[in-house]
Amino acid sequence: MFVFRKSERRVSVDEARTRTGGEPPEAVLLDVRERPEWKSGHAPDAVHAPLTGLAAGASLPAGARGRPLVVICRSGHRSRQAAKLLAERGAEAVDVKGGMNAWAAAGYPVVDERGNSGSIA
Repeated sequence: MFVFRKSERRVSVDEARTRTGGEPPEAVLLDVRERPEWKSGHAPDAVHAPLTGLAAGASLPAGARGRPLVVICRSGHRSRQAAKLLAERGAEAVDVKGGMNAWAAAGYPVVDERGNSGSIA
């Protein structure tokens, strides 16, 4: 299993894909964008937990609890905040530089809420 180094806070989309792909994945891709953004387009295996909820004290979804987290948003700003917040709560969390914009630009899949081809809102 991959262990995140404490000094490591940000990863590229390629590293995010490597860490969250595979069978079984080493980490959970946690999307912290708001519901309308998520519905428009997200990574196929991502788990959704909006930053506004996390900042208000919401717990992580069951699929993300106790797992290393690779946190993503649209551009990298909110994911950086979320990764810091989650690390303060004891989670192993890093954020993705460039967010979903970089994910899509790298040619990685983006799906909408129905599993069809999605777009980044």
